[in-house]
Amino acid sequence: MTHQNDYTLAEEIVEKGLDAIPELMRVLINNAMQVERAKYLQAREYERTENRKGHANGFKPKTVKTRMGEITFAVPQVREGGFYPSALEKGLRSERALTITLAEMYVQGVSTRKVKAITEQLCGVEISAMQVSRAAAQLDAVL
Repeated sequence: MTHQNDYTLAEEIVEKGLDAIPELMRVLINNAMQVERAKYLQAREYERTENRKGHANGFKPKTVKTRMGEITFAVPQVREGGFYPSALEKGLRSERALTITLAEMYVQGVSTRKVKAITEQLCGVEISAMQVSRAAAQLDAVL
């Protein structure tokens, strides 16, 4: 990340305050995933090395529901497969803290409809009754 990018991100924080956090999180995690892919391949983008393990193959969008709303990440791909960044879980659609909160509300007797309404109001994220049920099932498995 260059100093210019750092300054631009700092300006965004000053202008938007806490509303800038989702964008900052997206930029930070996207950059971390690119670094992880470069380490996995043992070569940076467009770099030719004898130790190279494969080739970068673009990015795939992945939207994750978080406490701060939906964030769409650019997940780096590898042509030969076998790589998935550790910053994201495969199959992850919702942040773990959000999932646990949903499950806890459900276990406490709050209806799935009310859980859905509360989540939409607090997080600005629309969830389905099925997601609430899955979260409750995950909590049951842990308990």
